[in-house]
Amino acid sequence: MNEVRGSGGGWLRGMAVVAIIFGAMTIKAGGSVLFIDGEARQAAGAYVPFVVWFNFFAGFAYIIGGIGLFTGRKWSVGFIAVIAMSTLAVFGFFLLHIYGGGTYEARTVAAMSFRSVVWVLMAIAAWKFHPAQRLISGDEVKHNCQTSDHTCSETGGAGCGCKSS
Repeated sequence: MNEVRGSGGGWLRGMAVVAIIFGAMTIKAGGSVLFIDGEARQAAGAYVPFVVWFNFFAGFAYIIGGIGLFTGRKWSVGFIAVIAMSTLAVFGFFLLHIYGGGTYEARTVAAMSFRSVVWVLMAIAAWKFHPAQRLISGDEVKHNCQTSDHTCSETGGAGCGCKSS
């Protein structure tokens, strides 16, 4: 299985819940602008379509990444890093759009700045504190094995008494 349990900290799970809620809110907000011709679209003003489409699809990625992080999946660390890098890339293209004289809303600059900071910080935290990363770096990891609950400096192999994940 592609799961690691251990001392990832309850706050990593809290971060995962935030990502899931943020994803649901992002899907609702983006979907309202993209698919419902009404109040939300008018309130969006001079929105930039590629930014709204990106954010809409990114909302699903936020939920997937949050679930992966919550359940301790190894792949969630890289997945969250991809979300951060993608957000920064779209923000860069958005800034080029502005520099080229394109219309935009100032709140979109603030929103993309916020998203960029949140996801970069989440990627750093996941990389630094996720138990799977400590296995890679060789640091001590607390394992919750079927046979015992212990701390070892092995990488989860036979010498540790835990099965490798």
